[in-house]
Amino acid sequence: MSNTQYDDAILDSNAIAPTDKNGNPIPVTIPIMLAPGIKVVYTTRLGGVSEGDYAHFNLGGKSGDDPEHVLANRVALAGVLGAKISLISQVHSGRAVDVDDSFVLNRPFGFDVSGTKAGDGESDEEPSVIEADGQVTAQRNVALGMFAADCLPVLLADPEAGVIGAAHCGRRGLQRGVIGATIDRMTAKGARTERIVATLGPCICGDCYEVGGDIADEFDAQFPGTFTLSRFGQPGIDIAAAALQELAKAGVPQDNVVSSMPRVNAATQYLDEDEELAGLCRTDGEGDARLAERFRKIRHSLCTLENPLWFSHRRASLAGKKHEGRMLALIVRE
Repeated sequence: MSNTQYDDAILDSNAIAPTDKNGNPIPVTIPIMLAPGIKVVYTTRLGGVSEGDYAHFNLGGKSGDDPEHVLANRVALAGVLGAKISLISQVHSGRAVDVDDSFVLNRPFGFDVSGTKAGDGESDEEPSVIEADGQVTAQRNVALGMFAADCLPVLLADPEAGVIGAAHCGRRGLQRGVIGATIDRMTAKGARTERIVATLGPCICGDCYEVGGDIADEFDAQFPGTFTLSRFGQPGIDIAAAALQELAKAGVPQDNVVSSMPRVNAATQYLDEDEELAGLCRTDGEGDARLAERFRKIRHSLCTLENPLWFSHRRASLAGKKHEGRMLALIVRE
């Protein structure tokens, strides 16, 4: 991890206090201004009400967490964002949808067609499920959200056209062309590829994403140069590198891809003495070492396995946990 210093703009100002005036935990989020009027936000594990393996700010609703906890976390996030959240059912596909075709406020936090079970405080009527791994909108104050816990979220915007997009890029989604499909949906709404700006969110890095040799060879054949030898000594792949190839293939200029790394580095350093995060590291089986010592082992702050700020399926598996929560990567036009 680099030595980039944090400043007070790195985290939402409210996140500095652990609770709001009613005593409810405040979500700790990392905001990034992608372009004028376009904000990207990454949630962390900190500040929510989920318990056990889902602690604390789990936003995923299909992994077994208490629906009331998920609802409370999502409502709190919408409050921090000052926007309504749009959630779809992610299935590792190459499909993208225009949510403006169906957007309605069907949940207290916004639009949810992800298949999440309703909480007791919500309507018993379950909304239809929309299965896709990319979504786009031209509405203001609608935050497109992508769940992740090792997969790569890619956030996109054409500020001039007023169109934003978000793609969930796991290995299979990348191979099925989800980035290109999302950009096609954006251009259908007036975006132009040469104006699109993008950033890559947290994901498991190429040094940590261990896969079988046949899978790595197949992936590398489609995305040359993405084969890795993981730090565990087995074949791996670099999904972020593949995403950059897909953005270039779609016509997004390389100079329009903004790195999230400086802000994430800074936020990570800001939290190097956070008691809640230290507790989460202990539940991950990482002992009682000081958090600052744990952070010195981080080589890639965006890596979901290396950085304990993020949820990670792979870390949960290594720790023997039965479940894992989900973060959200969001983009909103304010």
